[in-house]
Amino acid sequence: MDHSLLPGDDERDLADTEIQDIEQASETLDNTESGPDYHATNEEGFAEAGPLDVNYQSQDGNILWSPSPPPQTAASLPDECVIKKTPGPSKFACSHVEDVKSSFDLFFSNDMKKILCTLTNEEGKRVLGKGWRELDWIDLQGYIGLLILAGVYRSRHEALSSLWHAETGRPIFRATMKMSDFQAFSRTFCLSNKDKRQEKHDKLAEIRDIWEKWIKRLRSMYNPGANVTVDEGMVRFRGRCPFKQFIPHKLGKYGMKVWAACDARTSYVLSMQVHTGEPAYGQPEKDEASRLVLNMTSGLQGQTITCHNYFTSYTLGQKLLKKKLTMIGKVEKNKTELPLALLTYHKRAPCSSMFAFTDTHTVVSYYSERKRMLFMSTHHKDDTVSIEDDKKPSILLDYNRTKDAVNNLYKVLDRYSCKRSTSRWSMAIFYSMLDVSAYNAFVVWKEVNPLWNQGKSYKRRLFLEELGSALVFPLMERRQFIPRTPASLSVLMEAQHLKRPLPCLPKRKRCHVCDKEKKKQKNLHDVPKM
Repeated sequence: MDHSLLPGDDERDLADTEIQDIEQASETLDNTESGPDYHATNEEGFAEAGPLDVNYQSQDGNILWSPSPPPQTAASLPDECVIKKTPGPSKFACSHVEDVKSSFDLFFSNDMKKILCTLTNEEGKRVLGKGWRELDWIDLQGYIGLLILAGVYRSRHEALSSLWHAETGRPIFRATMKMSDFQAFSRTFCLSNKDKRQEKHDKLAEIRDIWEKWIKRLRSMYNPGANVTVDEGMVRFRGRCPFKQFIPHKLGKYGMKVWAACDARTSYVLSMQVHTGEPAYGQPEKDEASRLVLNMTSGLQGQTITCHNYFTSYTLGQKLLKKKLTMIGKVEKNKTELPLALLTYHKRAPCSSMFAFTDTHTVVSYYSERKRMLFMSTHHKDDTVSIEDDKKPSILLDYNRTKDAVNNLYKVLDRYSCKRSTSRWSMAIFYSMLDVSAYNAFVVWKEVNPLWNQGKSYKRRLFLEELGSALVFPLMERRQFIPRTPASLSVLMEAQHLKRPLPCLPKRKRCHVCDKEKKKQKNLHDVPKM
């Protein structure tokens, strides 16, 4: 054999080196991010959530999602987020706010006042007959003022006999009206038109007129900021009501469900809708959630709507974009517009995010050790995440920042609520209307007068005290019969600008049958027969 044909040691070493270089290059190529089968792993061996090269479809097969963000061009960035109205009180509100009482009167128009007076007088005549006297708005205004003061003093559940007690009660209650008058007002106060109770297609028909007028006033007095929150609330009520619900996670559990749209910064109520359940006749509404959001956000432009998971859907995002509004919301995993790839959490690293994009929508699946959450947005166009250890996506951070406006509203309202015990669901809704109107008036007053009681942390309590006193003041000014207790008398004298006390009622005389010389009264059988 010719040994010259066999490779030498140097040649064999060179061949081995070339083979190792080829293997290393192949291994490096397999591990690069540009490789088709690349999936990054962390130190613990979990697969990192990274973009995939292949697009994936939604579960219903109608939407094609992409793992990479769409190109950000000038054509793909419309002016949805441009707010044309200056956030804060409207020009009409600023021009009509002179004091605390005028800020509250913004939400009760003259038409509403006439309706309330007319319906209350009709109910009073029906219940009390000839014993009823005609009321005007000053009487009802004084009644509303006492309700607000009872809420400020945290006495909404206190008995009326205690509030009107001569020694331990509040002097302003006795100075405003008699306890029997307050009881008569509570019994006959009415905002429901009984002629419309026969309209079975609308369960809210009897109070629909005044409710719609009130909602219109809410929308016209304030321009919201960049974010608006839509969520559910509840008006607590345990009486008879055709649309009463049981909501176990709410504080009162029983009551009427209410949908509310609030400004995310101030919790100002822009719109509300009472959930009356399924219609009495006809088919149930299929897309009720989208209709509710579109109705409560009508007239807005440029804001971002933060939705409850009941509302959030791909279709709602498209409808809001047509109105130049964007959306952020939590999504339920049973939505068919979501791709299955976002619902798979196997071998995903903790605190990881997986994104999917269309030209208008962004969906992110965030996986942590405790929670698995899905969010949808038409406001975000990229896959930005936080630099903190939890690596939360920016969609989640913006949702957490703006989601609690409605919950904060009901938490604030419950502290100084004027709601009293009632068996009429219409009165429970009216108490809620008073609470919301007083809170909105406080927001408007505080922004019109930013230096009012500056530095104090209990501004709302001071505002409600001043509002209640201003509402009862006109009734005290024209009161003719004065109270008997000195404290209530001094309050009334101050209201009527009197330096000397008014003449008191004449002292009660003895019965004409009884002997004037003796203090002992005679019984009925001692009276001589005529």
